[in-house]
Amino acid sequence: MDNQGGQAESGLNSDWSELTHECLTNVLARLTLHDRWTGPMLVCKSWLHACKDPSLFSTLDLEVHFDSPTESARWWTPEFERKIDAMLRSIAEWSGGSLTEIRVRHCSDRSLSIAADRCSNLEVLSIKSCPNVTDASMARVAFRCLKLREVDISYCYEISYESLILLGRNCPNLKILKRNLMNWLDPSQHIGIVPNEYLNACPQDGDSEAAAIGKTMPHLEHLELRFSKLSAKGLALICDGCLNLEYLDLSGCANLTSRDIANATSNLKNLKKIEKPNFYIPRSVFHAERYGHWRLYDDRFQTDTFRI
Repeated sequence: MDNQGGQAESGLNSDWSELTHECLTNVLARLTLHDRWTGPMLVCKSWLHACKDPSLFSTLDLEVHFDSPTESARWWTPEFERKIDAMLRSIAEWSGGSLTEIRVRHCSDRSLSIAADRCSNLEVLSIKSCPNVTDASMARVAFRCLKLREVDISYCYEISYESLILLGRNCPNLKILKRNLMNWLDPSQHIGIVPNEYLNACPQDGDSEAAAIGKTMPHLEHLELRFSKLSAKGLALICDGCLNLEYLDLSGCANLTSRDIANATSNLKNLKKIEKPNFYIPRSVFHAERYGHWRLYDDRFQTDTFRI
């Protein structure tokens, strides 16, 4: 009896640090990135080594941590950006090229360039709200991550139409593009959170971006351009060049009329859903001379209440 008790006690006090690497990675694979980052990595060297196994890093998805009805002003600080950069840089290096999906916010050129260099198998890149991601790092992405099928560069105001051209020319599998802007018609939801200078830097070259999309991305199926400043000309270029579109989001595109949209999208035979600008533009916003006569407002999207 005493011997059996001793064996049981010995089993309870077994040293978990002596688990094989294969066993550790099998256990760690069942944890979230957050749980691995804040717990097992701090136990001992063997666990830290196991936490860096490339098999654990096929995806990096931080969207759940940003999934909040309201933004935090802290997210827009240099300190927060450095933390996101450190995480993205580390995971890109540990992945050993196995990383296929990145969904982060508030990273910068520094970490994105490293990720582009080390993650040639990347298929999904979502980097919303990154004020310090520029055409420089996006060029590296376009030239090195040729398997991209989904890109989200919404609210990244330092990325221009030049990056869209490079992505379109080098990434033939691109099916989903999200290039949404912040609500510049009513920015009240962002004031006090997003720096004012960034809000005022909203891209004005909607037609240049539309031309880049229409001319270089013929296989697009899903396109989001919320609050873009593109005109009827730009929309026509997109619809002429992206005939496979199934979903098109034009919410908040104030320069488009219902007639513009109907004319441009008439040749999109695969289009299943379109989100149209659904708001009323009060007369105080524009001078009457711009449209010649107020009856032309009948051609715009009006509702009983102002809604964006």
